[in-house]
Amino acid sequence: MNPGIFLALLGTLILTPDALFMRLSELSGGEMVAWRATQGGSIFFLIGLLPFIWPRSEVKPKIWRKSFLALILVQMANVFCFAYGIFLAPVAIVLIAVATVPVFSIILGAIVLKEVVDFKTWLIVIVVFLGVGLSAVGDVKSNDLYNRSTALGGLCGLVVAFSLACNFVIIRKDKDVAFPLALGTGGIICGLIAFSFWPSALEIKPNSLFYISITGLIILPISFILLSKAARVTPASNVSIIMLLETILGPLWVWVFISESPQLLTILGGAIVISALVYFFSIKFTEMA
Repeated sequence: MNPGIFLALLGTLILTPDALFMRLSELSGGEMVAWRATQGGSIFFLIGLLPFIWPRSEVKPKIWRKSFLALILVQMANVFCFAYGIFLAPVAIVLIAVATVPVFSIILGAIVLKEVVDFKTWLIVIVVFLGVGLSAVGDVKSNDLYNRSTALGGLCGLVVAFSLACNFVIIRKDKDVAFPLALGTGGIICGLIAFSFWPSALEIKPNSLFYISITGLIILPISFILLSKAARVTPASNVSIIMLLETILGPLWVWVFISESPQLLTILGGAIVISALVYFFSIKFTEMA
């Protein structure tokens, strides 16, 4: 298997229970941003420092360039909007918006990297998006579809999708940029700002701190380091398509542990997504043969 495909798949699987632990923390949107961004950012930052302090490191990643600043900004948008979107709207609504990330990746990849995807890839993206949409319709109650909170949560999901696409394209274009350090800086800045606006985050219960720490200290940094590494060795569109597994497996974790039973449309949509991704992997294996 292509190492980029493998890293993207591993990173996505690690990321799938992220929304579950955020929900279990029972924190407000601002409180989630404060803790998740600061914790994840701190781990990213420490990892990013290693090449600069490790004496045997021969290659020093680059900091003073535009791509480093761009990564800081997109990471701030990513961590803020995902956490706040999960707080505002049903998980499925946010994840269907995040499912547009392959579209943004393909467009940005074509503009910035001159990478043009074939018809099969576009077809997979469309089928997967329809499957995610069907899954969301089955998972969301009708009264949740037409309110301001859901709309804002969906908008947050779109911002996350665009931010992720920017992240992958920037890292693929500039392979020398110190991306863990940039992601860490963006996360810490976003988290500290959130603490200043939501001081209640300093008074959360131990149980809430436990759950948010699982996502902030473990899930977020490990998954995004792997996904970012993957984006360096395979097109951003491939990473984005594989990430769509989260849109199905993420709500599945919530259903299992928070006793939410999936509807028929949800199961059907999930089956469509899984089938499309199996076809995608079969294409990649054929290309390597």
